Amino acid sequence: MKILQNTTPFNFINWQLHLPSWASETILGVEIWRIVLAIIFIFLGFSLKKISDYLFEKKIIPVFKKTRIEIDNLFFEALSKPLGFMLLLAGLAANFAILPLPEQPDINRFVMSSLKVASTVIILWFLFRLVDVATKSLAHIVSRTESKLDKQMVPFISRAVKIVMGIIIVLWILQLSGYNISSLLAGLGIGGLAVALALQETLANFFGSLAIFTDRPFGVGEIIEVDDIRGTVEEIGFRSTRIRTFNSTLVTIPNKTLANSVIENISKAGKRRVVQAIKVTHKTTTTQLQEAVPFIRNIVLHDKNVDPESVIVNFSDFGEYSLNITIIYFTKVFDYREFLASKERINLAIMKNLEQLGISIAFPTKIYIDNISKKTEGSSATDREQKKAKEGKEGENLPFSK
Repeated sequence: MKILQNTTPFNFINWQLHLPSWASETILGVEIWRIVLAIIFIFLGFSLKKISDYLFEKKIIPVFKKTRIEIDNLFFEALSKPLGFMLLLAGLAANFAILPLPEQPDINRFVMSSLKVASTVIILWFLFRLVDVATKSLAHIVSRTESKLDKQMVPFISRAVKIVMGIIIVLWILQLSGYNISSLLAGLGIGGLAVALALQETLANFFGSLAIFTDRPFGVGEIIEVDDIRGTVEEIGFRSTRIRTFNSTLVTIPNKTLANSVIENISKAGKRRVVQAIKVTHKTTTTQLQEAVPFIRNIVLHDKNVDPESVIVNFSDFGEYSLNITIIYFTKVFDYREFLASKERINLAIMKNLEQLGISIAFPTKIYIDNISKKTEGSSATDREQKKAKEGKEGENLPFSK
C-alpha cells in the first residue's frame, strides 16, 4: 500500500527544523507530529461544537427571546445546531488533511469528497431550518387575516421551497462527486418530458390545487356543494380535496375536477333561508286568518336569530284540503344546530298562537269504503248461481237430454 506523504496544504518544513527528534519518528509510517496534530484538530472540533452549543443555548438565544421580534430568536435557533456540526466537520477535515492517506486505492479523494457531501448536507439542513423560520413568521402574519386559505398556503409554499432546495443540493452533491451535471440535466429534460406525458392527470391535479389556492373558492371547514356532493371540506391537498358529507362519509375529489366544476360555497352565504307553509283547515274563518297572519309575522320578526328585512308572511293559497299561510325568512346564524333551534322556537310559538285562536292544522284525508268489495263478491256469486240454473233448464228442454 503506497502512502501519500505530502497531502497537507501547509508547509511544515520550517516546523520540522524546530521539532525535537522524536517528533519526526514514525508510527505505522506516519510521523508522530502529524498524529499529535490530528488529535489536536479532532479535539478542537469537538470543543468548538460544545462551546457553540453552550453559547447559543445559554447566552445568545435567551437574550433574543426577550426581544419583541420573534424572528431573530428563531434565526439563532435555526443556526445553532448546524453551526456546531459544521465546526466539528471542520476539525475532522483538518485532521484528514494532516494525516497521509493511502494513494492506492485513492482513499484521500474519497474522504475529501465525503466531507464535501457532509458539509453540503449540513448547509441543506440549515436552509430547511431557515425555511421553517420563514414559515412560522409567515403563519404569524396570515393568522391576522380572515381567509383560511392563507393559512393553508403557508405549508404549501414551505414544502415547495424545500423540494426545490433539495433538488438543487442533490445536483450540487452529484457535481462534487464528479458526475457530469450537464449531460445529466439533458437526460433529465428528455426523461422529464416522458414523465410529464405519463403523469398528465397528476400534473393536472397539481395545477388544479394551485388554482384553488389562488382563486380561493372555498377553504377548510367550509360547506360546499360540487356535482350533487355536499359536505364540509376537511383537507385540500396537492392531488385531491377531501369532503366530509352530512352522512359522515368521506368523499375524495381530484383537484382537476374541482377546478373545472361549478362550486357552491354554502358557508359564504352566512344565512339560512326558510320557506314553509302553515296549512290550516277550510273551517278557519276570515276573521281568524286576519288575526293569525299578523300574529305569525310578529313572532318571526321578533325572533333574535331572524333577519327582519327578509321576513314575508302572507295568506297565499287555497289548497285542496287546506288554506295555506306562506312563511319566508333568513336566519342570522349558519350553524345547523342553532338554525334548527331557531326554527323550533318559531314553530312552537306559531302552534301556541293557532291554538289560542282556535285554528286547527289541516292534514290530507282519504276515505276507504270496504262494502264495495263485499257487494262485488256477493253479486258475482249470485250471477254464477243464476247462470247454472239457466243452463239446467235449457238442458231439460233438449230432445236428447234423456
